[in-house]
Amino acid sequence: MNAKRKRIGILTGGGDVPGLNSVIKSVVYRGWENGLEVVGIRRGFQGLTHVDLDDPSSASRYIVPLDRENCRTIDRSGGTMLHTSRVGPSKVTKLPPHLVNAGIPSRPGPNGPSWDLTPQVLENVQRLGIEYLICIGGDGTLTSAAQLNSLGVKVIGIPKTMDNDVQGTEYCIGFSTAITRATDAIERQRTTVGSHERIGIFRVFGRDAGFTALYTAHVTSNRCVIPEFKVDLEKLIDLLVTEKRGNPSNYAIVVLSEGATWNGYQVVEYGQPDAFGRRRKASVAEVLAEEFHRRTGEETIVSDLTYDLRSGEPDFIDKLVASTYGTMALDAILAGKSGVMAALVGGTYQLVSIPDPRLGPRKVDVASMYNTDRYRPLYGNKLGLPIFLCQLDGAKKG
Repeated sequence: MNAKRKRIGILTGGGDVPGLNSVIKSVVYRGWENGLEVVGIRRGFQGLTHVDLDDPSSASRYIVPLDRENCRTIDRSGGTMLHTSRVGPSKVTKLPPHLVNAGIPSRPGPNGPSWDLTPQVLENVQRLGIEYLICIGGDGTLTSAAQLNSLGVKVIGIPKTMDNDVQGTEYCIGFSTAITRATDAIERQRTTVGSHERIGIFRVFGRDAGFTALYTAHVTSNRCVIPEFKVDLEKLIDLLVTEKRGNPSNYAIVVLSEGATWNGYQVVEYGQPDAFGRRRKASVAEVLAEEFHRRTGEETIVSDLTYDLRSGEPDFIDKLVASTYGTMALDAILAGKSGVMAALVGGTYQLVSIPDPRLGPRKVDVASMYNTDRYRPLYGNKLGLPIFLCQLDGAKKG
């Protein structure tokens, strides 16, 4: 690596989504056009917490120089060529070997001790000569990015998540492909649901926000249940049974966010929490199927679409937005800006402040987007709204 050139680092954290490689490629190409050296941090923030820069094998495991040659074709596939993890620097649950005896104090937690390796991240960023760090991720990754920014690291954020719930932006990379995948799956499976004359229950991502379920239901003309509104179970069942009996093919479909709920149901979580304290949610679709059968005798077909939505290559919108976000990040660096995030606001590309972690995830505006009587998306009154339906008023431009 050439120490004479300004060096920027780039990492992808959290779950993978289609479009990440398009961001990486656009950053590398735009960077090299402007005489910048781009270094890839592998495995998200784990690359900066676990790397031992005095050990060549560790350095090569976590740090990779990026150039036009090794990034030339990466945008043709999904996932992330840098790999990813859910490691957060301030709550590392397993120390790397070279730090085991370093005397770093631990903190007790519900699942054992954790360590704050933020000082190690700051040291590694300095030793690597990274002047800017581009962090591509959802709320967890951007929370860590905001922390580093507060400590003096020059950070640029790029939002990605199929849930589309990052504050300050109307669009996150991966969202369009998730809707495209969910739509294709539902349209294919209509033949099976209809042939067997059943209720089709489709579960999609959406731990805290219902954008994925809402938009999927919007384009497939189905009902949906989202985390932002607790539906009445008896009414939901009655609506679906009535729709089924009124359908010449004798079936009906409902799309559920993974965090969906109804009166009397509490979301069940299981497994070990990740670095940000989040546990897996039990399938609300299976619970609804059991309730359906118990209350009506109706047979159901349950389909969990979650992980299939993040697989494979990105669709057109995700390629377009991802590559543009990458270019925006480089333009921000060339302009000397930091602490900002690429975003869509009012349907236009903007730079906004990296979201304050205390805001939590962005939520569906139930009043303007969800029919609380019919448990469907609201289809009318879109005049003046951006394409992604939810106007942001409070985003602070960078």
